[in-house]
Amino acid sequence: MNRTPKAVYTSEFREQAVKLALSEGVGIWEAARRLSVPLKTLANWVRSARVGKLQEVGKEQKPQTALEAERARVQRELAEVKVERDLLRRFATYFARESR
Repeated sequence: MNRTPKAVYTSEFREQAVKLALSEGVGIWEAARRLSVPLKTLANWVRSARVGKLQEVGKEQKPQTALEAERARVQRELAEVKVERDLLRRFATYFARESR
């Protein structure tokens, strides 16, 4: 199975996510769920923020062009559609067997 494309987050988003997890008392797990960010990713951001190195996170990532962003969006959508297709195949097979 193909991997889903890696998400790219802005530094402002990272700062707000850490603020939500720490300052507002929501907790890392709940903040990750609300923001649809992987728990491990948010935990890494919080750890970096506590050490004072949150601004250095993501520096090695090059900025995305509009074309790259569109490509990533289309790849995510394609991965989602493939999962839905596979589920529909399984359901169709199941119900075909049940109707006999």
